[in-house]
Amino acid sequence: MTTHFIDAEVAIQESPVEMHRAIEAELQRRGEPLRWAVTAVDVETQKVRVEAVVTTEDVTLAQQG
Repeated sequence: MTTHFIDAEVAIQESPVEMHRAIEAELQRRGEPLRWAVTAVDVETQKVRVEAVVTTEDVTLAQQG
């Protein structure tokens, strides 16, 4: 298992629940989120910046195991 620090941009959603779902979905594409935070909001582009720590399976180890 490998830990990664990532940045992501996610479009602002209509409600907090939808925003949470959109962030979680984007992070799941990159690994298993351990923690995340919205660190910036760009009103012009209607996007938020998210910084996160995710884990991914080490493919080499998974294939050996």
